[in-house]
Amino acid sequence: MSARALIAFLVLILGSSVTPSAQQAPAAAPAGNVAKATKAAKPAPPTKEQLRLAALKKEASADIDGLATLTQQMVDTVFSFGELGFQEIESSKYLTGILEQHGFKITRGISGIPTAWVAEWGSGKPVISLGSDIDGIPQGSQKPGVAYRDPLVEGAPGHGEGHNSGIPLNITAAIAVKKLMEREKLSGTIRLWPGVAEELVGAKAWYVRDGLFKDVDISLFTHVGNNFGTSWGQRQGTGLVSIEYNFTGQTAHSAGAPWRGKSALDAVELMNIGWNYRREHLRLQHRSHYVITNGGDQPNVVPRYAGVWYYFRETEYARIKELWDIGNQIADGAAKMTGTTYTSRIVGTGWPQHMNKPLAETMDANIRAVGLPTWTDEDQTLAKALQKELGVKQAGLSKEIPPLEGNVKDEDNRGGGSDDIGDVSWNVPTITLRYPANIPDLPGHNWANAIAMATPIAHKGTTVGAKAMAATVLEVLLTPALVEQAWTYFRDVQTKDQKYVPFITDKDPPAITTNAAVMAKFRDEMKKYYFDSTKYKTYLEQLGITYPTVRGEKSETKE
Repeated sequence: MSARALIAFLVLILGSSVTPSAQQAPAAAPAGNVAKATKAAKPAPPTKEQLRLAALKKEASADIDGLATLTQQMVDTVFSFGELGFQEIESSKYLTGILEQHGFKITRGISGIPTAWVAEWGSGKPVISLGSDIDGIPQGSQKPGVAYRDPLVEGAPGHGEGHNSGIPLNITAAIAVKKLMEREKLSGTIRLWPGVAEELVGAKAWYVRDGLFKDVDISLFTHVGNNFGTSWGQRQGTGLVSIEYNFTGQTAHSAGAPWRGKSALDAVELMNIGWNYRREHLRLQHRSHYVITNGGDQPNVVPRYAGVWYYFRETEYARIKELWDIGNQIADGAAKMTGTTYTSRIVGTGWPQHMNKPLAETMDANIRAVGLPTWTDEDQTLAKALQKELGVKQAGLSKEIPPLEGNVKDEDNRGGGSDDIGDVSWNVPTITLRYPANIPDLPGHNWANAIAMATPIAHKGTTVGAKAMAATVLEVLLTPALVEQAWTYFRDVQTKDQKYVPFITDKDPPAITTNAAVMAKFRDEMKKYYFDSTKYKTYLEQLGITYPTVRGEKSETKE
């Protein structure tokens, strides 16, 4: 192999390990010194350590291909459970069972959350945290591979975000890396954990509070996407606090003696009116929304109890706190206007995200070395049919990996979604890997986002994501300088002027009873559709669904 071919091979396999960053790039040569500059710019031959890392990455990639069936089974099984936040009972039992079979030590009930756990293998430094979410979406039940609305169980929850695929990705990557660590006798600890109740932003801040990350060196998170990528710096989107306000009044006969009542529902409605008027005078970056959780018992009884649940979102900690303070003031005013009282509780919290630059550059190089999956005509047909169904551009699945995304200035941030990985990112160097397991241009938190998530699209996207994750874990294990660079950025750039201040205190318990009633209502019917990998190769096969099924073709679901 020529020197040039060898270097090209190493860039493909090693990624950032042999590619200097923009800050390290050699300066342009003066005019007249082109030959000299060219000679000086000749890359150094790969070191023994780089060659070893390249070989291990290649082996891990091959092993992950060999684990593709297990990956597919995990993705399909968790999809079939479709559990909501804090009620991920079957999902956690199944995933920890697989991890135990592969030698990981499990600690359950983390932070007092029954469905939270930690799986750990190895010893010593570095401690590498691998996390992803596991909860579903209300009313997200949907047959996979069917490009139109067709629920498995009408009104039931489902994976209308794609959280069924992230922990399977991390498990696949961890199994492949563990094999190499054992053989090569590598020091290091792999720690996997689930983002319980991410849709409620209800767990990660509690994990941080209770010390789950106190000894972690590097945090690698993953979230389903419709393309392959990562990012660094402050991100587009928001942080938030999630607050429930509960008002207490006095009952009375609504017709016979309404003057003797004090309506808690009136207080809720007045609070909402007050907030909606105040909303006009809040920043464009802000987002806020609410649902009435308790509107009283029946119309002829003045409601003694009523409740409303708010999400207050902004792009910076101080601005989130300001929104929360405004909400409290409006709640206080509503109580005074109605002669009622109120209490409030924090249901969830997520800091605005700030991702680590050296880690993101490393992951980005590995993403490009792995590349996007090879999409089949069937995959593209499903994607385009769903896009047509939703009335958006029929562009199909992603064909090119986007550039690495950097810091977003606050004045350019127009708000958006939140993720409580933000709390983790302000305590340990963190990045998020987005992997191509879903279809572009979907509405999010919707039945449409579930359609691809137990199909070859999700299976292939999760597998390539596992390859990028495993390669990055290996790079952290074998490149101590990368860990140092990540912490230098964390200390000298990210947290230089902004320190983490938790929204929760030691007195704030996780909201573990949330969604219990909904799951109790639907779980028995949903159990009929749990995936049985001992009888069927795929969930599509079990359901009797032709892949893909598009408008005009009827899907059939076996009972």
